[in-house]
Amino acid sequence: MGKKKDLLAEKIQHIDIKSFDSTPIIDGMKEMSFTSRDTARAAEILHRMVKDPECTLILTLAGSTGAGGCLQIYTDMIRSGMVDAVVATGASVVDMDFFEALGFHHYKGSPHVDDEMLRDLYIDRIYDTYIDEEQLQECDMTIRKIADGMKPGVCSSREFIREMGRYLTGREKTKDSLVLAAYEMGVPVFCPAFSDSSAGFGLVKHQWEHPEAHVSIDSVKDFRELTMIKMQAPVSGLFMIGGGVPKNFAQDTVVCAEILGREVPMHKYAVQITVADVRDGACSSSTLKEASSWGKVDTTFEQMVYAEATTVLPLIVSYVYHRDDWQQRRPRRWASIF
Repeated sequence: MGKKKDLLAEKIQHIDIKSFDSTPIIDGMKEMSFTSRDTARAAEILHRMVKDPECTLILTLAGSTGAGGCLQIYTDMIRSGMVDAVVATGASVVDMDFFEALGFHHYKGSPHVDDEMLRDLYIDRIYDTYIDEEQLQECDMTIRKIADGMKPGVCSSREFIREMGRYLTGREKTKDSLVLAAYEMGVPVFCPAFSDSSAGFGLVKHQWEHPEAHVSIDSVKDFRELTMIKMQAPVSGLFMIGGGVPKNFAQDTVVCAEILGREVPMHKYAVQITVADVRDGACSSSTLKEASSWGKVDTTFEQMVYAEATTVLPLIVSYVYHRDDWQQRRPRRWASIF
């Protein structure tokens, strides 16, 4: 146990975009080339989304930036009223944000380590970041506890995540979190692949122990609800960290609305930060220009940033935060329409 304690000694510290003003850096990058200029343009497009009084801003999260030190960025975006809806992987919401909200931590580690030793110590590794598996299982069982306390039946992931936020409210040890902030600010959070996370283990145990009457997650209901938001908010922007299911799920609302007989404009604004490659025909769910061919994203205000997100995300969001336009934004509170 001593070795485990030594390995889980240095906590990941989440960067605070409120504590520094990246405006001079972004302004300087505008006059540079390559990824610097792309990053600066992405910051300007995100700023346009925040300034546009008609724009509903959807944040999509995939990958492990939450574990890597960006959780406070997402929480601050929600609390500042910059974000109107979130679409994320289950891991982003549960294994990272909710996990830390319960009082647990991610730790500095190393990719150059004996993974069999880590397994023996019940330490999980995300590249150079460690998680205590025993604590993660406590997170699983907290999800089961929340499900046990709900009325049996089918719900969307949004409805379940709302109950997660309710569970965190008023808890003495709870840290601020995306889930808690979204609950308090009326921002709906969708996880179309919710079970691909600690939520999955907790919900399976819940259903195993309550085979006749249990909670079940309906991802189709998620899709319908997010499409309802798009139909009521024709002007929309996407700020996408990574790609995958959350990115495509948010983009597809335009097509889904058309299927339902409602013509809505393509997403007016779009920024994606990714390290994915286009040469396999995907780029973690297509480039933004390619998405235009599907009728999902307009190409006037779109920017791909090919960078590992923890390196550029703090600069982009700090720039928008310190421009102050978010203070005039009207809260959409889309969670209230359901």
